[in-house]
Amino acid sequence: MLTARRGGRSWHWTDVFTWTYLVFGVFLMFFPVVWLVLSSFKTPAGLLEFPPTLLPLGQIEQTVEGYDDPLLMFKVTMEDGSVRELAQVRRIGIIAQMVDPAVPGETIKVPIASREPIREFRVAWENYTRPLERFNFLTYLKNSVVVTTVATLVTLLINSMAAFGLSIYEFRGRNAVMLFVIGTLMIPITIILVPAYLVVTELGMVNTLWAVILPGAATPTGVFLLRQYMLTIPRDLIEAARMDRASEWSIYWRIVLPLSLPAIAVLAIFSVMWRWNDFLWPLIVLNRSEVYTLQIGLNAFQGELDVQWHYVLAMTVIALIPVTLVFAFLQRFITTGIASSGMK
Repeated sequence: MLTARRGGRSWHWTDVFTWTYLVFGVFLMFFPVVWLVLSSFKTPAGLLEFPPTLLPLGQIEQTVEGYDDPLLMFKVTMEDGSVRELAQVRRIGIIAQMVDPAVPGETIKVPIASREPIREFRVAWENYTRPLERFNFLTYLKNSVVVTTVATLVTLLINSMAAFGLSIYEFRGRNAVMLFVIGTLMIPITIILVPAYLVVTELGMVNTLWAVILPGAATPTGVFLLRQYMLTIPRDLIEAARMDRASEWSIYWRIVLPLSLPAIAVLAIFSVMWRWNDFLWPLIVLNRSEVYTLQIGLNAFQGELDVQWHYVLAMTVIALIPVTLVFAFLQRFITTGIASSGMK
């Protein structure tokens, strides 16, 4: 495929256009992710540098005699055109006081425009290790995994059963019920926050993971998606199972559900993404740190006057890994299911 050409061995203009379009699309999709991963290894000072750098570079520090803390190193262009490597003592406005590490007793004043930081490739592994040591990040990660797994299983079960009833059974008002289900998509989430919170409070589920799992178990998107797929299942299979005296539960569990695996896989991807990235509802019903989910835990790195971006970026990369793995696995499963069309 990579060597295929429309014009044979020579390049056709459509080949050039296709490759340009594909390369631009890949760059547009993956460059933000690459930037996120590389920035997660930068130091706090490296994240604030302008112009920003793609690779994690850190400014070299050197211990100078007479100073307690290491000093930042700069390459300074002097008035006579010579270039010297000096350490910054302090900066006052546009003038920096520098010293030569070899001659620490002499202070040199230089404009900040005539100097350039001396950098080296430096990976800040502490961006990943410190949150795991100082914060309950592993607890947040475990809570998110539990919520996402249980909520996805409950969502798939409830939505598939509702879609089974609305697609397989013929009864008066079926289309009206489906129209009502779809109509709930037009209701903003902010309108039902207060009633949902009151229900959760009356059930005594505040500050528990069940308060995050159960309220969103039934989704109109999932019911609509599965119903539309189940409508394509031949009715002859259902009638043949009934003639063999199969129960309705057996028809659902052993016939309809296996044939709907491609649509169920798509809904599973959506459910994992919804639950894993959910922030507003867990923020409302979870007030204790031991039950925080990952997204609420990431918010803890944001203070009133300061944001610890190096920790936020590093933990965001960790938060992306499970969703990426689930999507990669289910995407292959969907392709296999669609290729076989659910029928042998």
